[in-house]
Amino acid sequence: MPVPTELFEPPAFHVRRPGLVRPVRIDRAGTLGPTRGQAAGKGWRRTSRGHYLPARFAADTAEQRIVEAAMGLGADDAVTGWAALRWLGAVEFDGVGPSTISGLRVDRELPVPLLVDDHRVDPPPGAFITAERRQVDDRRVVDGLAVTHPLRSVCFEMRFARTLVEAVKIFDLAAQSDLVSKQEAETYVARLSGWTGVGRCREAIALGDENTWSPMETEMRLLWRDLGLVNLVSNHPVFDEAGNHIGTPDLFDLDHGVVGEYDGSLHLEGRQRAKDIRREGSFRRLGLEYVTMVAADRRDHADFLRRTLDACRRAGRDPIRRWTVTPPAWWVPTTTVEERRALTSEQRSRILHRRAG
Repeated sequence: MPVPTELFEPPAFHVRRPGLVRPVRIDRAGTLGPTRGQAAGKGWRRTSRGHYLPARFAADTAEQRIVEAAMGLGADDAVTGWAALRWLGAVEFDGVGPSTISGLRVDRELPVPLLVDDHRVDPPPGAFITAERRQVDDRRVVDGLAVTHPLRSVCFEMRFARTLVEAVKIFDLAAQSDLVSKQEAETYVARLSGWTGVGRCREAIALGDENTWSPMETEMRLLWRDLGLVNLVSNHPVFDEAGNHIGTPDLFDLDHGVVGEYDGSLHLEGRQRAKDIRREGSFRRLGLEYVTMVAADRRDHADFLRRTLDACRRAGRDPIRRWTVTPPAWWVPTTTVEERRALTSEQRSRILHRRAG
């Protein structure tokens, strides 16, 4: 006798992926899946060709959407792009991106990219396919899901990014999760001569940063580069002459001694605002200038750029340097992918808590 839809429990996808369920096929007996009659009813939803889930199991997370899109993959196929990066641990790739509807900018779910052998394959709902050539070491299985290597995945996203700025953001987010380094990406992209978008990919890697903590910081860094400020570090600790840690600014111009910070809505709250003011005072006591970027500056860069140039001119008036970015011997550096990969689990939990937040 068929299992009633409301009592049917689909199998878990993988023991290390709690909460994710595996779509099932039609079962004549109605025990391992729905009967054809059940599948045609409102209690079930079709996730892809030949696969179903009870309608009460919604695809309301990026991971569940990825699982459902991947069910029809062949033996040599794989999830790629943002979805592979998400599966591999880069949670900043949430599968949501901007779109324009009736002249308004809104966020929408991005389709799951699938790398397949045959471009004639019909993509499941919420996915799209690419049949580009592949490298021998591009594919791997992680927690029951076939995905492409992080380098293949991030280069795919960068090659098809709408703008260079978006491509740089993609690299920065992948590097933030320690999935790729600049050196690894440069070596990998050298193998992609003639591929669609490879020029943009190379340029984005060159402009990328391994220690940027948010897309807004990427935007601010690229705006400063357009002004000719190129000796920049992101989230690099600043110390006084005695080796005391003064702060870790979002962006720091080493040539002029100018701190750049992006203040989102969180920074308007009372406790955080008070902390920011004290932090600014600490930087200024070292003779550093301070520039804050806010959301309105993203729509019109002009005033933010003027404030930056003014800060550079003021910074040049103080001939005494009372700060350094060279850490004391006891400091554990974490500004590169290589340094972060070398951390122990305890160190990652203790030192990288701010990034994780």
